[in-house]
Amino acid sequence: MDPGEQRPADAVGYQDHVDFRGGHFHGPVSVGAPCGHAPYEPTVLSALPVAPAGFTGRERELAALLEGLRPPDGTAAAGRSALWAVTGLGGMGKTALALQAAHLARHHGWFPGGTLFLDLGGYDDTPVTPAQAVASLLYALGVGGAHLPSEEIDQHALYLSRLATLADRGRRVLLLFDNVCEAAQLPPLLPGSAEHRVVFTSRESHPSLPARELSLGPLSPGDSAALVTEALRLRDTGDDRLDREAESLGELTGLCGHMPLALQIAAALLRHRRSRGRVATLVAELRSGTRRTETLRSRGVDQYGRPLALGPVLEASLRRLPDDRARALGLLARMPCADYDTQTAAVITDLPRATALDLLDDLACAHLVTRGQGDDESRERWSIHDLVRSHASGGGVCDPQLTRAADRARTRVREHLRRQAESSDGNMPAPVHDPSPAAVARRDAALAWFDSERANLVALVVQGPDEQDREDRVALARHLAGYLRWRRFFADWIAVARTACTLARDLGDERAEATACNHLGDALFRGGRPDEAVAPLTHATRLFRHIGDPTGEGMAWNSLGNAQRRSGALDLSRATHLRARDRFRELGDRWNEGRAQHNFGLALDAAGRHAEAAVAFRRACGLHRGRDRIYYGDSLNSLGYALYLAGEAEEAITALREALRIRQEYDNWYATGLAGSNLALALESAGLHTEAAAARAVADEACARAGTRAEVYGHHH
Repeated sequence: MDPGEQRPADAVGYQDHVDFRGGHFHGPVSVGAPCGHAPYEPTVLSALPVAPAGFTGRERELAALLEGLRPPDGTAAAGRSALWAVTGLGGMGKTALALQAAHLARHHGWFPGGTLFLDLGGYDDTPVTPAQAVASLLYALGVGGAHLPSEEIDQHALYLSRLATLADRGRRVLLLFDNVCEAAQLPPLLPGSAEHRVVFTSRESHPSLPARELSLGPLSPGDSAALVTEALRLRDTGDDRLDREAESLGELTGLCGHMPLALQIAAALLRHRRSRGRVATLVAELRSGTRRTETLRSRGVDQYGRPLALGPVLEASLRRLPDDRARALGLLARMPCADYDTQTAAVITDLPRATALDLLDDLACAHLVTRGQGDDESRERWSIHDLVRSHASGGGVCDPQLTRAADRARTRVREHLRRQAESSDGNMPAPVHDPSPAAVARRDAALAWFDSERANLVALVVQGPDEQDREDRVALARHLAGYLRWRRFFADWIAVARTACTLARDLGDERAEATACNHLGDALFRGGRPDEAVAPLTHATRLFRHIGDPTGEGMAWNSLGNAQRRSGALDLSRATHLRARDRFRELGDRWNEGRAQHNFGLALDAAGRHAEAAVAFRRACGLHRGRDRIYYGDSLNSLGYALYLAGEAEEAITALREALRIRQEYDNWYATGLAGSNLALALESAGLHTEAAAARAVADEACARAGTRAEVYGHHH
């Protein structure tokens, strides 16, 4: 019964709760009549718990549910479902959404026959049985005492009859069943008339039922912050901690996984610590804990009498899993993977792909893993909510067998992804040597695979103390370098290369260490940290010299010259590039000679010696032409810009148009934007303003796709 609602004067024998389990039964208000009296038939029933305080977000889901509950008006779409399921991981706010919709529907007068709520307790030790539920609902519908049939089958028939009568009278009823765990709990409770509406909540999807499903995931960051803010200010409108700690609030909501229950617990902890509870302090506690779900526990209960503790909610879902599903979830949760495709999940669980897919489907139905939207089944991806990961992986701490199995799984998945990375890395430079459509398609497929696995590959290199996997991690770092450079993920590249340097040094592998140091210096230089790049690049030259690798030494010199140029040591940079160029010339390596010649031109251009730079770039073009189309385009771009600065606009435009055409052939929007920007400058200087505007538009579009602006490119970095 809603607060403030008056009991009918003739409602003798009115009962507020019906207790079938020996505990507090959250459910309908039940209306009965004493012996010898006709049963009370209420005009409007309301057995809803109070509406959720501070309800936030879920606009799309709430609108969809309300549309489904709205009475037919002749304009509604045909085939509107009478059964709605609100599903999601425990703590995602399913009950709050259902109650919010039910209260709004009642307010609009959409259900004159009643709005009834029944907690089926599906995740408690003793769930409500269908027979108990029917008896309780009959009480709410005015049937009780001597009027209640003794046989369950007769009670069920009477229940359906009462609902049919209400439907015939135009008195629609909304039935809201909370915490359904098994599909079998619902069929005996479903009304026979399509006029009524049934909404149920469950932590699991029930595909066998003809229900329209609303699956709830985490809130948006903005809604998460609003929920915590509203929760604090409901108690104290003057609580300004969140205004003063906006950055910490963002961290807090992220650590709570944008899960409503976790956010409510965090707010309760902050309310409890009003005098000393800085948001940053709670953030530090959540970061330092090995099992975040243990920290997310507060005293007391929420407005529905539920404990404010996240761990037991998640544990209830895990306990329902069969042993093989629970073990698989424990393995998946302990991998340093943000998400994974089906084949990787099969490698982790050590199962055939088809068996792993069945397992993932079951876990997805339980909302313990989330299925990502892929283009097709082969690219389908799966992920685990951070708090589920924390809880499920922490459960294996005291299970030595699971810990050993997880160690073996990490080795398998690292080896699996290393092999795939090696294969994809081999296809990355394909358009350089083989510009055929088939080669370009292989390159594009390699880029797509790296794009989908980048976070996992970086984590597998950077994380993990497994000494036996150090060689795989070093190899994986090597295969990542070309992709991370291509996509300009310099922060990731720096982290990966730095880790590889340490691992290779520990292994005593000088060649691997030299390669990793060269990659680290290149990543630091390209990431805008040239001063830091000098030391690892200098070390790389020494290591390559020590192991007798002149090509490696020359490549390290070339990278070192770039870092010196960016650091302002222009004379030293030119000397280093000439040293590299002469080394490659001695080796007969025309490809690397062209790169060194190009970089020598950059050093001249940086010193304002544009005409000399143009000569160097022309020589680089001659070395790259017919050998490497991508670097040929790079050298043309630099040549065009040097000519533009030297006042040779006509030649500059010719070179830059060709550079732009080449760069548009491959998936490097950064380079395309750079060439378009340079061409626009040259055209403007020649008075060709219309053509310059067109070139600028091409540059702006490419820059937008690259995620940067033409102004920050420089001209030919």
